Parts: sequence; C-alpha cells; structure tokens
Amino acid sequence: MPPVLAAFFDFLAGSGEALYHFSIWTTVVLLLVIGFLGTFLPVLPGTTLILGGAYLFYFAMGWESSGLAWQGLAFIGVLYLLSILLDWVSGALGAKWFGSSKWGIIGAIAGGIIGLFFGIPGLIIGPIAGVFLFEIFFAKKEVKDASSSTVGTVVGGLAGILGRVILALGMIGWFVVDVFFVN
Repeated sequence: MPPVLAAFFDFLAGSGEALYHFSIWTTVVLLLVIGFLGTFLPVLPGTTLILGGAYLFYFAMGWESSGLAWQGLAFIGVLYLLSILLDWVSGALGAKWFGSSKWGIIGAIAGGIIGLFFGIPGLIIGPIAGVFLFEIFFAKKEVKDASSSTVGTVVGGLAGILGRVILALGMIGWFVVDVFFVN
C-alpha cells in the first residue's frame, strides 16, 4: 500500500503518529501542486515551493524513513538552481537575441518592478512596456526596432516559462520516483 494511503488509514484509526504523517503528506502534496502552478503564475514562487516540499518531507519524515535519498534531494536542488538561473537570463537573452540594447533590458527590469504594483497583468505587461518605452525614449530607436526588441522579451519570457515547467516536472518526477520506486 502506498505510504500516503497507509498514513490516511492510520489517521482514520486515530493514531497521533498517523496524524503527523498525514499532515506531512498533505502539506508536501499541496506544496508540490501549488509549486507546479507557480511555474505559470508569476506571483507564486513555483520551484521554491517544490524544493521546500521536498526538504520538508526529507527532514520531517526522517532521512531514513522518508525514502528520499540525499542524492535525490541534492539533484532536486540542482534543478532548482537551474530554474533560478533560467529566470534571470531568459527574458534578457530573448531581448538581446532580437536586438535589444542595454536600455531595453533596463526597461524590462523597471517595467517588471513597476508591474509588481498592478498584480498579474502588471507583471506580464510591465516588462513588455518597459522594453518598448526605454528603447524608444532612451535608446532612440524607431518603433519597428523597438517592437522587435519587445517581441524578443516576450519570446524569451515564454521560453523561460516553458523551461521552468520542464524543470518543475523534473523536480516533482524525481521526488516521486525516489520516494516510491527507488528506495
């Protein structure tokens, strides 16, 4: 019987330890699911929640009884670091690839910061508007060239989201395989 179901049935029987295990499992599953959703939604720290769920499980269940090897936990950490690196460089690389100047990249950062105050639409529109406006007003580019840089930011951002989704799936997949099948 899978450990989740065993913990649930023990919980129904009224054991204090079972309640503890059920609570841990519930929290970890919620962190993994919400973390995966966070790879799409900019307001949730997606891969950070997944990493937190893995660490919580490893340390709360006990390193021997968790079924998660330290090597698996380290690999999940490496995937997490790759997702952070991808976040930092994806929009900028996309903008640079499509001909953005340093002003366009500064505009993307400024637009992202200003966009924070306007919720999810601001987080999406802010960097795009920032690149375009900074390219027009500071880099003195024509509308066509500024638009090309803006497209690059969008393409880079979308590629970054796709990359984060793949890394998040890798983190969750490694966790599941390590806990249920390897150990």
